[in-house]
Amino acid sequence: MDILRYTFFQNALVGSLLITVACGIAGTYVVSRRLVFISGGITHASFGGLGLGFYLGVNPFLTALAFAVLSAFGVEWVSKSYRVREDSAIAAVWSLGMAVGAICIGMTEGYAPNLSSYLFGNILTITRSDLVWTAVLAFVLCLFFAFMHREIIYTAFDRDFALTQGIPVTVIEYLMTVFIAVTIVLSIRLAGIMLLMSLLTVPQMTVNLFTSDFRRIVAGSILLGFLACLTGLFLSSILQIPAGAFIIVVLLFCFLAAKGILLFRKRQIR
Repeated sequence: MDILRYTFFQNALVGSLLITVACGIAGTYVVSRRLVFISGGITHASFGGLGLGFYLGVNPFLTALAFAVLSAFGVEWVSKSYRVREDSAIAAVWSLGMAVGAICIGMTEGYAPNLSSYLFGNILTITRSDLVWTAVLAFVLCLFFAFMHREIIYTAFDRDFALTQGIPVTVIEYLMTVFIAVTIVLSIRLAGIMLLMSLLTVPQMTVNLFTSDFRRIVAGSILLGFLACLTGLFLSSILQIPAGAFIIVVLLFCFLAAKGILLFRKRQIR
């Protein structure tokens, strides 16, 4: 427990809580709307923003954020305006982001940046400024969900019905797209580009095995995500294994365990 005295570990714990709050809300919307593939496209497209930031010598997270938001809007615009299949547009944005990132990093002068923390995550490197930005995101998401939860639920589950109720569906969709993009970029420190989709989907999938209530899935996924982060952080410090990857392993283990419990119960009933 001596590791709790270190500032970097304290930052990691606070950052884990804030990130799981944001991922719990945004991820539940992603799973409900079946936008997992879009989230994967945004996640990998943000790599282009990271590479561009390194090349221009600016904060890579700012360029990654801009790249992620523009990519999300680009997928929506192309798929609706030019009658391009959404999965095709996502695949194009996905590959374009990775290609732009690789080109920009290759053109960057001097030492090549260490990409492992961006690709696979390293929550122990989170800074105070990262905590501030993540806290702002979590606070705004909580406020938005508290005041607009009915509209969000209607939009997530039945878009046509929401339109008949006079709900501004398009506005909510674009706002949630922005929130998803920001959540993805700020969560790269925790899980990395390669593993981030699991953080947005696996807790929600696990809780959804026991309930279909949107608000309970949000609360349950936040709790499960934070417990997985705590477990992953402490075990990674003991076993000297990267924390981000270990957190995802813990989440997947929880999902398989929950699935196994439900199957055992069904057999007992029979």
